[in-house]
Amino acid sequence: MFIQSLRKLLNPLLERVSRRLVNKLILLFTIIIILVVTSLTFISYGMLRKESVNNSIASTSNNLLLVGRNLESYLSGIEQLSLPQISYDEFTYALLHESEDYGSKMYVEEYLKNLYFSRKDLEAIYLYVIKENKYYLVTKENYNITVRVAEHPPIEQLSWYKRALASPLNRSYQSFAEGESVRVEPSDYPVGREQSFMGYHRLLRSIVSREPQAVLSLYFNSSAADEIMKDIPFSKGEHLMYVSPDNQPFYMDDPAFYKQSEEAGLLAELTPAAGGRVTWSDPEEKYLVIYDISKREGWKLIKPIPYKEINEAATTTRKLSYSIGLLFLMASVVLVSYTSNRITNPLKNLSLQMKRFSTGSFDAEAQVVGHDEIAYLSRHFNKMVENTNELINERYKMKLVEKNAVLKALEAEINPHFLYNALQAISTKALKNNNDDIVEMVDNLALTLRYCISGKDVVQAREELKHIERYLALQKARFGSRMQVECRWEDSLLELEIPKLSIQTLVENCIKHGLEKVSSTITIRIEAHQTTEYTIISVMDNGPGFSKERLSDVRNSLNIQWDEQQEMDSRDSSGMESIGLKNLNTRLKLLYGEEAGLIITSSENGTTMQMRLHRGGLRYGEGTDY
Repeated sequence: MFIQSLRKLLNPLLERVSRRLVNKLILLFTIIIILVVTSLTFISYGMLRKESVNNSIASTSNNLLLVGRNLESYLSGIEQLSLPQISYDEFTYALLHESEDYGSKMYVEEYLKNLYFSRKDLEAIYLYVIKENKYYLVTKENYNITVRVAEHPPIEQLSWYKRALASPLNRSYQSFAEGESVRVEPSDYPVGREQSFMGYHRLLRSIVSREPQAVLSLYFNSSAADEIMKDIPFSKGEHLMYVSPDNQPFYMDDPAFYKQSEEAGLLAELTPAAGGRVTWSDPEEKYLVIYDISKREGWKLIKPIPYKEINEAATTTRKLSYSIGLLFLMASVVLVSYTSNRITNPLKNLSLQMKRFSTGSFDAEAQVVGHDEIAYLSRHFNKMVENTNELINERYKMKLVEKNAVLKALEAEINPHFLYNALQAISTKALKNNNDDIVEMVDNLALTLRYCISGKDVVQAREELKHIERYLALQKARFGSRMQVECRWEDSLLELEIPKLSIQTLVENCIKHGLEKVSSTITIRIEAHQTTEYTIISVMDNGPGFSKERLSDVRNSLNIQWDEQQEMDSRDSSGMESIGLKNLNTRLKLLYGEEAGLIITSSENGTTMQMRLHRGGLRYGEGTDY
C-alpha cells in the first residue's frame, strides 16, 4: 500500500519532468554526479588508507632494517673490542701472575688503558680476576684516566655472569634502561647507572682447562646508540624499543608502554614468521607494530605506530572530498541546467559535422532523425555539403588545367633563350675551326632540342644530368678551357624526380653572370645531397658574383606572384634578366608546394644557387594557390 501511494504521488511529478528533454538531462546528470562523487570518495578513502598503511610499512621496515644493521654492526664492534687485542697467551699469563709479578700487573693495566682509549662511548672497564676476587677498574675521574684495583665479593650469583657462563659465546649483555620493569641486581659493580645504558661482559677462559679466569666488563654510555637511533623518524604517538633476544629492554622511549606491551604478550608475537609486522591493541589505541629481528643474534628493533596517525591523511582527504563533492554537485547542477536548455544530441551531431565541414572535411554528413526543425536543418546541411563538393571538383579540374598551361608557358620562355646561345656557340665554333667537332655539337644540339620539346614536366635526375652534359659540351666549345665543371651527385639520388630544365637554368645563370663577365677560368660545381627534411641541389661558381643591390632585387623578385611578375616584366625590360630563376622558383612551388624554392647566396668569391625540394616528393600544388 505504501509503495502504491508513493507511486501515485511521484507519477505526476515524473510525468511533468519527462515532458522536456532538458529536465531529463538535468535529473540524469544530477544522479550521475551524486553517484560518481560518492563512489570516488569512498574508493579514494579506501585506497588512501591502504596506501598509507603500505607506505608506512615499507618506509618504516626499510628504515628499521638499515638501523638494525647499524646496531648489529655496533654490537659486533663491541664483541670484537672485548677480544684480546694482543697475544692471548701473554694476556692469560699476565692474569695468572698479576698478583705476584709487578710487570704482569703493569701489563694488565696498560692493556686496559689502551682498551679505554679505543672508544669514546666507554664509561668504565672492569676486569674481574676470579681466583683473587678483585677487579681492575678503568674510568675517567676529574678528566684523568685512572686505574684502580679493589676487592669484590664473588660474582657467581650475578645473573649476567650466569648468562655469560652458560653462553656458547662466553658473553652476556646487561641493560641499564630506566623504568620500574628493570630490576637492579644486588652485589653488582658500583657502576653509574645514569651514565651507562648497557654493559657487555666477556668471560675469559683458560685455553687448556676451559676454566673461567676473568671477566672483562665494558660499560657504554648511550652516545653511539643515540646517534644510530636518531635515524629513525619519530612522530606523535609512536614508540621505539630495542630489546635483546630474551626480551630484555636496552632502549625504550616510554617504560610504561614497554611494561604494558610486555604484560599483554606483544613481544612474544614478534617472530620472524610474522613477516616484520603485527597489529596490536591496548585499551586506548590500535597499533601497527613494525619490527626488525637481526639475523645474527635475534635482537629486536620495534616501532609501534598508531593507526589513527597512519589514517589521518586519508580521513582528512575524505572530509575534504565530501566538501568538494558538495560544491561540485551544486556547480554541476547549475551548469547542467544551463547547458541542457541549449544542447541536445541531434544539435550536437549537427554542430560536429559543421565543424568538420569548416575545417575542410567535405565528407561531413549529419544524421537525420525525426521530422522536427533539427531534422529539417540536418537535411538542408547535407544538401549544401553535396553541392559544395560538386563545385569543388569542378574548380579543382579547372585549376589543374590552368597549372599545366602555366608550366608549359614557363618552359616555352626558357627554351628560346637556350636555343639562341647554342646556335651562337655553333656559329662561333664553325668560324674558328673547320673540323669534326661541329658534328658532335650538332648532335648534342639535336638531342638537347628533343629533350626540351618532350612532353614531360618532371624527369628523373639522371635524364637531367645527361642533358646538362650535352649542354655543357656545347658551352665548352664556346668558352674552351676557361670553363671547368665538377659534378658530385649521390647515386641514391639519380632516381630523384625534378623539374625538366631546372639544373640547366642554374648552370646558364653561372655562365651568364660568371663566364661572360670575366676572362679568367671559372669552375662550375653541381652537387646534390639530402638532409632530414629536404633534398638540396646546388650549382656553384667562383665568378664575380652578384652585387648586393642586384642580389636583393633577384631575391625580392622570387617572392612576387607569377601573375604580378608577368605584369611587371611587361613594363620593365630589366626584369627579363632573371626570368629563368623566377620561372624555376615558380615551377618548384607549383610542383612541390610552398616549402620548395630557390635559395641564392652570392659574394665576391662566387655564387651558390640551391633548389630545396621536400623529401616527401612531388605534391603537385598541394596547399598552393595557382
